[in-house]
Amino acid sequence: MGDTKGFLKHGRRTPTRRPVGIRVLDWNEVYEEFPVTQVREQAARCMDCGIPFCNGGCPLGNLIPDWNDLVYRDSWREAIDRLHATNNFPEFTGRLCPAPCEAACVLGINSDPVTIEQIELEIIEKAWNAGWVTPLMPTTVTGRRVAVVGSGPAGLAAAQQLTRAGHAVTVFERDDRIGGLLRYGIPDFKMEKRFLDRRLAQMRAEGTRFRVNAEVGVDPAADRLRDEYDAVILAGGATRARDLPIPGRDLDGIHQAMEYLTPANRVQAGDLSATPISARDKRVIIIGGGDTGADCLGTAHRQGAASVHQFEIMPRPPDQRPDSTPWPTWPLMYRVSAAHEEGGRREFAINTEEFVGDSAGHVTALRTHRVDMTFNDGRPSFERVDGSGEEYPADLVLLALGFAGPDRSPMLEQLGVDMTDRGSVARDRRWATNAERIFVAGDMGRGQSLIVWAIAEGRSCAAAVDRYLMGETMLPEPVSTTDTPWR
Repeated sequence: MGDTKGFLKHGRRTPTRRPVGIRVLDWNEVYEEFPVTQVREQAARCMDCGIPFCNGGCPLGNLIPDWNDLVYRDSWREAIDRLHATNNFPEFTGRLCPAPCEAACVLGINSDPVTIEQIELEIIEKAWNAGWVTPLMPTTVTGRRVAVVGSGPAGLAAAQQLTRAGHAVTVFERDDRIGGLLRYGIPDFKMEKRFLDRRLAQMRAEGTRFRVNAEVGVDPAADRLRDEYDAVILAGGATRARDLPIPGRDLDGIHQAMEYLTPANRVQAGDLSATPISARDKRVIIIGGGDTGADCLGTAHRQGAASVHQFEIMPRPPDQRPDSTPWPTWPLMYRVSAAHEEGGRREFAINTEEFVGDSAGHVTALRTHRVDMTFNDGRPSFERVDGSGEEYPADLVLLALGFAGPDRSPMLEQLGVDMTDRGSVARDRRWATNAERIFVAGDMGRGQSLIVWAIAEGRSCAAAVDRYLMGETMLPEPVSTTDTPWR
């Protein structure tokens, strides 16, 4: 604790967002640079608590007080070593994680928490710029081969850990580029893809191999992986989108969020000259109030939508932490993302009952009603409010209702893995499925969750696979399969 009174002298500060009128004209990240003097002041706010609840709030177990103190002391090289000790990809979490660590910060009991996520991002960016992030080559070669299916954060974390342990690792990705939703689901204004590409270059230099356009179960067949590799990790994510099967769902102009976001990302990558699903001059309605809905919102702004509404069936959250989610749990509070700041109208406690279309079969409106949320046996129920029916005009409807587990692919059938009642791949505490030598990590086994959980699970699964192959492991194990996220 470099400054014993830092939390009394300094208030919470975060980087300034670029002016809305400017940033919606491009796809660059929305934040301006954060002066290093302010970063060190924010690090000085860390109280170095006797029990650092922030460590427990982070699924990775990040050594947060350690690197906060090192940043305050201007010891950035030591800070990145502490950060990389628990997190393979802090440049991803520093941009995309909702920061459950900050929700658990002791200072947050009666004040604003430390800006942990931003300090994390500043550490890794300084390390990249200083040339401190270099390939970590394995010190031994085991002769064992591991296949990782899926190149999202869970798969990449598992692959990097196992490569560094000396195994020959190949990552299989069904898309044409590595990265999973980091590549084609996350818009550039949240994370420019150059940050992903530089980390992949490090992994390639370390020895991890990547195969794209490789849909396991089709080409190559799943049995081929089982025959050619000593262990297989399934890390394909939870990509089966939830649908809204109501009257009019088959009308043109209604799309799943990823059907909309993926081509928008491909335009920025130079693959397409224009997206086949554009919001330009259209009245857009996004159904779903989560992060994916916000990604659609920011994308629609940049495409020049005439208007945007975002629907959420839940009631509007309170402005302050409610008693139902006390410290140090994740607080269910009203939040305004950068995309929300850019425009659009948010509608809470609203349910869509029917899509309305024209004679050509294209959506023209949504019929809705308001709802009251009640609880039956602890489960939420949404009751229609009498006389609350409304009709909202729409030219483009985007469904951002979350994900219901992995796609029912030929791979899962060929491997014969068991599934849970919730549609995920079943596994035990050793990250193992019922199929011999087949393991699972990330959303594919956990269900839809956070990027920080994906990385933590990838690291833990890698340790389990290393132990399976070698009898013991020196790799860290941040979490078990029974840990439950606070969000």
